[in-house]
Amino acid sequence: MSKNLPILNQQQIKHKIRRIAYQIYESNVHEQEIIIAGIAKNGYLLAEKILKELQEISPLKATLCKVEINKKKPLEPVRTSLDSSEYKNKSIVLVDDVLNSGTTLIYGVRHFLEVPLKQFKTAVLVDRNHKKYPVKADFKGISLSTSLSETVKVNFEKNKESVEMS
Repeated sequence: MSKNLPILNQQQIKHKIRRIAYQIYESNVHEQEIIIAGIAKNGYLLAEKILKELQEISPLKATLCKVEINKKKPLEPVRTSLDSSEYKNKSIVLVDDVLNSGTTLIYGVRHFLEVPLKQFKTAVLVDRNHKKYPVKADFKGISLSTSLSETVKVNFEKNKESVEMS
């Protein structure tokens, strides 16, 4: 039986999110507006939290975008809650909770690159360093060296937020 090892508690997650928000603001300080695009499900929840922090610390107009990728069939079309005209020539930050192999992030990146953008960055709460694809997290809460057999689980349940490894 495997035991769950706590990696980040609620307070540590909040601190990491705030730090990511500051880094996003610093890299977009000359922008009027940015798009925070969260990959459903946990990536979107993280994007909401980053957006909230950005609104507290910066004058940037930040718009939230939900990105839906079929993780079992990533070649299916990616769906977004915003029309491509709404993010054309803007700065985008694509957000996911955990960067494992990079598969989900690379298909998300590919979708957004079909439209001319001003700047494109990625943000994750946990970077596992097991890349299959040449994708990196520009902003990350924590980097973990894990074995491929270990799993990292992010829980954004209210008052029970945690990151655990098993």
